[in-house]
Amino acid sequence: MKTLTKEMQAAITPKMALELLKDGNKRFVNNLKVNRNLLQQANETSDGQHPFAVILSCIDSRTSAELIFDQGLGDVFSVRIAGNIINEDILGSMEFGCKVAGAKIIVVLGHTKCGAVKGACDHVEMGNLTSLLTKIRPAVDDETQTQENRNSNNAEFVENVATINVKRTVKAIMERSPILKELIESGQIGIAGGTHNISTGEVNFYEDTMRFA
Repeated sequence: MKTLTKEMQAAITPKMALELLKDGNKRFVNNLKVNRNLLQQANETSDGQHPFAVILSCIDSRTSAELIFDQGLGDVFSVRIAGNIINEDILGSMEFGCKVAGAKIIVVLGHTKCGAVKGACDHVEMGNLTSLLTKIRPAVDDETQTQENRNSNNAEFVENVATINVKRTVKAIMERSPILKELIESGQIGIAGGTHNISTGEVNFYEDTMRFA
């Protein structure tokens, strides 16, 4: 697998970027990962990087974006934070990744059985974690189909909240970053949300989160 160059990055459209991630996930699920010389890629990217995607995912040890999308060094910007939430620093990082460094797609990636989502469902308060979980709480409130057992013991409730959280984050990115919104609306980049199933490895993208001009 060749290391991405500026020319190769420029030739990738936002929709192509999504397909590259989908194809990579299929390889991961089927244990058919591409043979890469990572040391060579490290050398070839030492003077510059040209990733095609920015992926916001959880810090969960089972949800490494490079692994589950079968990507190599220099292919993706990986932003990781518990609960795949956003703040000003993360938005700034995304703006750099897309506006300055040329990435073609932003992916917000949640995952099943997310500990941060469970914490928000249970109204956990603990040190600095309290502030982080507060950012997930709106997704808990938006989940209205579950009337009883609205806590982490209810697996269906947790997954519903996780899905809502991903979709809220996609929407918030466009609302809170005029730079990214303009890039999306002009067709220079795309955005999509999805969930990684930690049991099967499969990533499911949500059609209603996809924005491609």
